[in-house]
Amino acid sequence: MPTAIHVIGGGLAGSEAAWQIAEAGLPVVLHEMRPIQTTPAHQTDRFAELVCSNSLKSDHHPSASWLLKEELRRLGCLSMHAADLARVPGGHALTVDRITFAEEVTRVMESHPRIEIRRGEVSRISPDCVTIIATGPLTSDTLASEIGRLTGTGRLFFYDSISPIVDGDSIDTTIAFRASRYGKSLDGTDDYLNCPFDKEQYDRFLVELQAAQPVASHIPDDVPYFEACLPIEEIARRGPETLRFGPMKPMGLVDPRTGRRPYAVVQLRQENLRADSWNLVGFQNHLKFGEQKRILRLIPGLERAEFLRYGQIHRNTYINAPALLTPTLQLRLHPTVLFAGQISGVEGYVESISTGLIAARHAVDVANGETPRPFPRASALGSLCHYISGADPKHYQPANIAFDLFPPVEGFRHDKPARQAEICRRALEAIEEYSAAHV
Repeated sequence: MPTAIHVIGGGLAGSEAAWQIAEAGLPVVLHEMRPIQTTPAHQTDRFAELVCSNSLKSDHHPSASWLLKEELRRLGCLSMHAADLARVPGGHALTVDRITFAEEVTRVMESHPRIEIRRGEVSRISPDCVTIIATGPLTSDTLASEIGRLTGTGRLFFYDSISPIVDGDSIDTTIAFRASRYGKSLDGTDDYLNCPFDKEQYDRFLVELQAAQPVASHIPDDVPYFEACLPIEEIARRGPETLRFGPMKPMGLVDPRTGRRPYAVVQLRQENLRADSWNLVGFQNHLKFGEQKRILRLIPGLERAEFLRYGQIHRNTYINAPALLTPTLQLRLHPTVLFAGQISGVEGYVESISTGLIAARHAVDVANGETPRPFPRASALGSLCHYISGADPKHYQPANIAFDLFPPVEGFRHDKPARQAEICRRALEAIEEYSAAHV
C-alpha cells in the first residue's frame, strides 16, 4: 500500500487537499486539532468551517473572483460543489449557508475510504513523508514554532477580523429596506437589507465609534492590518468621510421612505437559508462586546438588534512565502513539504481552497516520484501561485485574487471590460490545456 500523504489542518485548504489526494487514489491522513484544542474563532469541530463572512465573493463574469471559482469547478473541486449545495441569495456573490456548507464537507471527509482523520495537535513535521501544512491563520503556537524551525524564519502576524451577526427578527424592517446596490442581483431579487443614515445620525455614530473602548490586544502595535479587511474603528480614524467611501457607502441605493439616496448606509447580508440571521457587511471590529452592542444599536433599524455573534479580531499567522516556496507551493529547503491556505499568504476563502487543490495535486506528483508541473501562468491558479512564490519578500502581504496578478494582455489598453474578458478567456483555455495534459 502506498505511503499516506499527511495534511495538517481541516479548514478550507486542508479539506480540499485531503479530498483531492484521496480522489487521486492515494491514502491521506487528515490532522485536525479541534475539538481537542480550540481556537478563538472556531465554534465547531466541523471541517471547512467558515469563521468570518459567509460570502465567497463575486460569482459574476467577468471578474477575477468568478474566474478563480470557474477554474476550480472545471478541475472538480469539492468545495465548489459544497458551496453550490449550500448557496443562499447574495446578489452577484456566491453566498452560502455556513452550516450546510461545513456539514457537507465534513460528511465527505468522514465517509471517504482513503481519508483517515486524526484529531489532535501536531507538534512535529517530518520531511521524510509528503506533508501539506494547511493550518490557517490560527496555527497553534507549538506548530508555529515547529514551522519556524523547519523554514528557518520567524513567524509573521497581522490582524484578521470577523463581522457581527444579528438576529433577523430583531431588525426593524420599517426602516431597513431590501435592495441590491444599483439593483444588481443574479435573479432580480433584492438580496441585502440596508440601514440608511441621515447626516445627523451618521455624525453621532462616528463620534461614538471613535470614542469606543477596544479589546486589549496581545499583538504588538507595529503589526500591520490587512488593508482589505480593516476594522471599522480603524477606517474611522483615517477621516470623517472614510466610512462613507468604504463599508458605509450609499452609492446605488435609494431609501424608499424618502425617495433619495441615504447619507450613509450599513448593508446586511443573509446568513442562511431561513434568513433568520444577517451579517453586517464590512463591520469587523475590535471593540468590547458591550461597546459593540451600544454603538451598533445606533444604526437605524438595529435599535433593538439581538447579536448572535459580535465582531472580533484574531491573530493571523503566515509564512514569508516568496522567500520559502516554489511556484508549486513546495518548501525549497524540503520539497516534500508543501503549504496551502492562509498560512501561505493568500487571503480569502476561495484563494485558500485554490491553494489546497494546487498543493494536493503537486503532493500527489511528489508521492508518485514525478516532478510537479506548475499551473499555467495565464490562469488564476497559476497567477496566485506566481504571486505567492514571486512577490518581493521584503514587503510581502497576503493577497486576494485580482486581475493585476495576471500577466498583461495586449490590445485592450482603453477597454477594461474587454481586457478582463480576454484575461478570463485566456485563463480558461490554459486550464483546459493543462487539465487535458494531466489526464
